[in-house]
Amino acid sequence: MKDQTIDPTDTRVYFICGVSGCGKSTVGRALSKKIDLPFFDGDDFHPKENVAKMASGQPLDDKDRKRWLTAINKLISQSEDGLIVACSALKEKYRAQLSEDITKKIHWIFLNGDFDLIYNRMISRIDHFMGPNLLQSQFDILEIPNYAIECDIKYSVEKIVQNIRIQTLQMKKQLGLIGLGVMGKSLARNFADKGISLSLYNRFVKGSEDEIAKNFIESYPVLDTAEGHEDLQEFVQSLKTPRTVFLMISAGAAVDDTIEKLIPLLDKGDLIIDGGNSHYKLTQERNDKLSAHGIYFIGTGVSGGEEGALKGPSIMPGGEPEAYAICKDALEAIAAKDINGGSCCGYIGKGGAGHFVKMVHNGMEYAEMQFLAEIYGLLRYSAGYDTDFIANLFETWTKTDLNSYLLEITIEVLRKKEDDIHLVDIILDKAGNKGTGSWTTIAACELGVPVNTLTAALFARYQSAFKEERQSAEKLYGKQFNKREIDLTSLADAYKVARIINHHQGIQLIYAASESYNWNIDMPEVARIWTNGCIIRSELMEDLKVKLKEEPILLKHATYVNIVNNGMESLRKVCSQAILSGSAIPCLNSALTYVETYINEQSTANIIQGQRDYFGAHRYQRKDDPIGPSHHTIWN
Repeated sequence: MKDQTIDPTDTRVYFICGVSGCGKSTVGRALSKKIDLPFFDGDDFHPKENVAKMASGQPLDDKDRKRWLTAINKLISQSEDGLIVACSALKEKYRAQLSEDITKKIHWIFLNGDFDLIYNRMISRIDHFMGPNLLQSQFDILEIPNYAIECDIKYSVEKIVQNIRIQTLQMKKQLGLIGLGVMGKSLARNFADKGISLSLYNRFVKGSEDEIAKNFIESYPVLDTAEGHEDLQEFVQSLKTPRTVFLMISAGAAVDDTIEKLIPLLDKGDLIIDGGNSHYKLTQERNDKLSAHGIYFIGTGVSGGEEGALKGPSIMPGGEPEAYAICKDALEAIAAKDINGGSCCGYIGKGGAGHFVKMVHNGMEYAEMQFLAEIYGLLRYSAGYDTDFIANLFETWTKTDLNSYLLEITIEVLRKKEDDIHLVDIILDKAGNKGTGSWTTIAACELGVPVNTLTAALFARYQSAFKEERQSAEKLYGKQFNKREIDLTSLADAYKVARIINHHQGIQLIYAASESYNWNIDMPEVARIWTNGCIIRSELMEDLKVKLKEEPILLKHATYVNIVNNGMESLRKVCSQAILSGSAIPCLNSALTYVETYINEQSTANIIQGQRDYFGAHRYQRKDDPIGPSHHTIWN
């Protein structure tokens, strides 16, 4: 396919040079087809005497070459159009003669290869006057032009032509994306749709991952101007400086391996963006490592799944402000838009701040999903409602301040059928997880922040994995469901309170990390970024972007104090009904336990402190002297 980016009035001259047998004519013809300029083989301009001399096994001397080079120079001088010429041009003085008085822009392309490779190619050539016995004489006089574009002939003709196009036509791309999985492909189409020129790279694995980028580009017209690569060096060379490389690969060792390969190919001031779900501490380590090389690093959360990546995700970038300035326009262009048209992307903070915020987002997401699953289970198995009734009930909630993206998709999940059977009744009840939920709980433990609902949701997933053990346990204990009536109004109120508690916990964890790591995270701005594109977008989040400016501690804001006060009895009632019916509601129960503890000044920790002091002399503070020295008692 002809390159549509080439100006049809192009008058440049492309000299393909190198020793005989290196592939000048083959590359020249392939380039001609790609950019629609005429190709001329320099061998066709040799006088008969030269051809006869080489055919007899004798190398040419400078006198022989003069008439030949003059003829090629005349061709170029008389041509009004651009053209491609294959000519050995082994010495600098030959190249000077070829380009003498030429006013057109000249590109020199030198095809480089080792002697044995070229010799073996020449042996297989048929009916060519230049025999392999003359190859050494060509290497003997070769003067490699340091100003030429050097192409290694070990690569395919297609790759060589692509390299020539990139370097001579200055088709440098604005952004390079590595990793063409589901999310990578969707983001690539999103970037291209916003007018951002792309180079795409996917690793080459013969038989399973070959020509992934090329085939992907050919499948979508929006990617017509994108470049596909399987060679990392060529991929990097195709990018404008400062280069921006976006990684959409599996978190962990693959990210480090790719970074190691990129470091020697990048320059100071270039930028690597990790858009996967990497651990925030690893993001900080990678930032420090790349900083030592003068390379910028951004660890960014990208939320919204496949559809969000394509149509507009919520993006949470963290790193140095200077690094974000490089990629700001591109990231904000592809992000979802909030209710006022603003981009759901914004600078989060230094180091691992972006990935930390995305991690907590996922932890909160676990709990939001678990709430709906527990309510479904309570209605289905304890109250005895059918799936359609539950879907219809949830639909009424979407007309209220309970509405959220997760509520909407849950309705669709409940209504989906396969052969007139609800699909949820066919899906195996073993929930998966990809690590961010557990990382959230671990981070909360390290920072000393209670995230009961997030952790309960995580452990509920873990426990679901023990399907076989649960099957055998049911045989031992029998089914535990006892049919009970569920107050649907109380259920809606309980759900509202539980969600507020869940959001409070996640937000407190982000605040704690921000203070501990000096990230200076703007939580109202994070809430705004979460109003669209991300999985936990909701009516509640629209409120939070405003309310958190008024009071950073959610459960102390007057609006939510009022909602929780009015809904506490409903949450207690629903949890009691669930317990008496034998329905497991770990997340709803954890929300209740958290808030009961939160709103009671007197806890039971005095007993814990007494116990600790008894067996370990860990000491304790006294109520009548709370800031004084600690105390120890001889208990026995």
